[in-house]
Amino acid sequence: MIYLDYQATTPLAPEVFAAMEPWLKTGFANPHSMHAAGRAAAAAVEVARDQVAALLPAGGRVIFTSGATEAINLAIVGTGLAVSAAATEHAAVLDCVKHLGGDVLPVRSDGLVDQLNTDAALQAVMLINNEIGTIQPIADLAAAAHAQNNLFLCDAVQAFGRMHIPDGPDMIAISAHKIYGPKGIGALWVRDGVSLAPQMLGGGQEQGMRSGTLSPALCAGFGAAAKLAAERMEMDAVHLSALWDRATATFADWTINGATTERYKGNLNIRREGVDAARLISECRNIAFSAGSACASGSGRPSHVLRAIGLTDAQAKSSIRLGFGRYTTAEEIDIAADAINRAAEAML
Repeated sequence: MIYLDYQATTPLAPEVFAAMEPWLKTGFANPHSMHAAGRAAAAAVEVARDQVAALLPAGGRVIFTSGATEAINLAIVGTGLAVSAAATEHAAVLDCVKHLGGDVLPVRSDGLVDQLNTDAALQAVMLINNEIGTIQPIADLAAAAHAQNNLFLCDAVQAFGRMHIPDGPDMIAISAHKIYGPKGIGALWVRDGVSLAPQMLGGGQEQGMRSGTLSPALCAGFGAAAKLAAERMEMDAVHLSALWDRATATFADWTINGATTERYKGNLNIRREGVDAARLISECRNIAFSAGSACASGSGRPSHVLRAIGLTDAQAKSSIRLGFGRYTTAEEIDIAADAINRAAEAML
């Protein structure tokens, strides 16, 4: 199997597994217990918190959650403010906006946001889009929100550990399993002075913001993945840039969806007229790639992101997303491109 779906999830790094293993075997104590074993587990959690925080702006706190979806819900619902978001946001954001009766903002054909709705007291824009890889000018957008005395939330799930996170947002949602860490843990970074109402009640753990027993193993894995990402960020970026160049050359007959300059090079979303993406994925069964977000997979509906940038239903359904990562090789790109291109040609 050639794995080209790194936007959906990433393999667990060996270094991360090694960091988690002791807390799965012998360090299983509840980190909220007062005995020595509990205090040791709590210390591991705090080490991980510092490792995660090292990749985020200064002047804020990290609240561990079950994932970015919970972090986004805590940020949007927890502020209790009127909210607006870009039309290309993840469903976790858009469904919260819809639930609260907020506004959805249009984007350009390259996926970039032109301007924010200044009527909303909370505005949400993701840093790297999970479907088309467009990189938004988050620092500028946050500054524009602040000029109107509004708060700014950034979904940085696809960016955390892959690029520098700009200063400016008041809240940042992140996830471990997108950076070679474990599933089941994410975090919300909250700028000092921003008030939130907890959305999960119980024992008051995690700074009173997220009740429930923390997993030292998951926290340690998240921290180790963040530390590894910090060490490898430049190396990973060079590797992905080379893979992008190779992939775009081998898919020269396809059209790239989204921006080509302001873009994360680990994401190649392309379309070809006459291709049925769902059928293509089925026929290339030894290659793992997608037609868009895993969260909407199987719905049968065209991607809301591709529709937001102006594609027709037919164009959206003829689009595929290839995601590269740390462990992808140039040879895998060549093999996958050959198989996908041959299968696509057979449909035309």
